[in-house]
Amino acid sequence: MSIIKKLKAMDKGEKLSYIKEFLIDNSLYIFLVIAIIAIEIISPNFLSLPSIVNIISLFAANLPIALGIAGAIILTGTDLSAGRIVGLVACVSASLLQAVGYPAKMFPNLGTMSVFVVLLISMAIGAFVGFINGFCTAKFRLHPFIVTLATQLIVYGALLLYLTTGNNNGQSISGLDPSYTGFISGSFISLGKTPIPNYVWYSLIITAIMWVVWNKTTFGKNMFAVGSNSEAANVSGVNVTKTIILVFMLAGILYGVTGFIEAARIGSNSAATGLNYELDAIAACVIGGVSFVGGTGKISGVIMGVLLLRLIFVGLTFLSIDANMQYIIKGLIILIACAVDMRKYLIKK
Repeated sequence: MSIIKKLKAMDKGEKLSYIKEFLIDNSLYIFLVIAIIAIEIISPNFLSLPSIVNIISLFAANLPIALGIAGAIILTGTDLSAGRIVGLVACVSASLLQAVGYPAKMFPNLGTMSVFVVLLISMAIGAFVGFINGFCTAKFRLHPFIVTLATQLIVYGALLLYLTTGNNNGQSISGLDPSYTGFISGSFISLGKTPIPNYVWYSLIITAIMWVVWNKTTFGKNMFAVGSNSEAANVSGVNVTKTIILVFMLAGILYGVTGFIEAARIGSNSAATGLNYELDAIAACVIGGVSFVGGTGKISGVIMGVLLLRLIFVGLTFLSIDANMQYIIKGLIILIACAVDMRKYLIKK
């Protein structure tokens, strides 16, 4: 209603200018909505119940990593190591939770560990790499792009070495224990006759926790303050170094949770697990309004960005678009989203 009143108070020239700016600022949302409608018309099963559950499941699997990267972007940075951390954690989780008696068990003398113990190990691995990212960024004043590019390579090398240990010899890790797959991919609620995986609810709980952290804690306020202006935040008494390290550690924990979920979700884990996951997450964040200029972003925006991106990529699959072509589309979405984001910043400036 306030928008209608605002338009009524404008003359013709102001209305045209306002509408133009609105269309440009929301161009990606408009394009994605039009694309979704077009896909549904071409392929009527796109928004069927099984397809909707599939979209929700993919959305939930990708949400934690996007929330982690969003924190790094709010600090005017990014995190290129996210996907490889997910891959390392996924392989470690899978190796520790293979079924006893599985012929190709990586560690044949290791009994099935507790799912919750392995979850803690996964979070610890993510937090450790996140600490390295945050420490190098804050203490050595290196740009997160350089730091996380380096740790991406280090983590990938560690993953390749890990896959050659035990009896694995670099092979994919599968044969997971039912207690693990049931905990992640099992279901107790269905939409129609299509079961909703348990990890959907875990992802929603994580999102609720992150909303509280961002909006109701001193840490959250400090994160946005440092992202907006680190020098002003330092003068105001914010421990900038501590805040940066904690943001990257929290991001690492979220990557660890993502890897733990992903291992059971896909069932067979290799060196390719986690490849380019950070690209989808970065695209989702930018679409959702998390600005690379720093200090701007909302949990609701990240949720919307992840959901819209999943919708469009599932839609491309329904249209039988080549998987290689989808990489080009992802790149274009990131480029256009960043261009729109920078235009908003320049106009405000």
